[in-house]
Amino acid sequence: MTSSPDRRALITGASSGIGQATALAFAKAGIDLVLVSRSQTKLDAVAQAARSLGVDAQTYAMDLAEVETVRSQIETLVSHTGAIDILINTAGMAYTGGLSEMPLSDWQQVINLNLTSVFQCIQAVLPGMRSQKRGTIVNIASIAAHQTFPDWGAYCVSKFGILALSKTLAAEERAHGIRVVTLSPGSVNTPLWDTETVQADFDRSAMLTPDIVADAILQAATMSDRAVVEEMILMPNAGTF
Repeated sequence: MTSSPDRRALITGASSGIGQATALAFAKAGIDLVLVSRSQTKLDAVAQAARSLGVDAQTYAMDLAEVETVRSQIETLVSHTGAIDILINTAGMAYTGGLSEMPLSDWQQVINLNLTSVFQCIQAVLPGMRSQKRGTIVNIASIAAHQTFPDWGAYCVSKFGILALSKTLAAEERAHGIRVVTLSPGSVNTPLWDTETVQADFDRSAMLTPDIVADAILQAATMSDRAVVEEMILMPNAGTF
């Protein structure tokens, strides 16, 4: 696959999992990178790997959970890098726990990172995309944006929200030449399953890999500007589990 020349992609959550795999897939396609995550050390390792493939890769460590500052930080970033052609929102968290006793602070943490930070990143890059009358935004949702699971309530709500955000944004920005893609993967074998907010015991060997998801993101982001994959559901052959 050959990408259009002189494209720059901003990828959140780029230090691990789907974000890291997407950064390397884009680098192989010749797309310059702006990488965002909390860990500067991990970002630097991904950037070094990307540069070895012949592209420019810039890194910016920031905590996207601090939603009050996300938009201003991304705007400052864009003022240094130049307009972003492709925005890939992969940063997020998972959380397991029943709704009846969930602390409000936990609920807000999930919504802030999984939904509100995405909204803020989008607002920060839209002026540049509108100015150049083109751009592609890929939001990573989940199969949990299409069906609910017990004890995954906050996560499901955040991902249903991503789907609604993407559909509304697509309707508003289509006239400006901006494409919006929602990718909803089933279970993906990432470090998300090892976090303290998740209590689940699944066969991770049957899950999708980050590389498989990254390939789908690359295909959606690099197709002709005259077409768009508005929504994609990508599932393991083993199904939902």
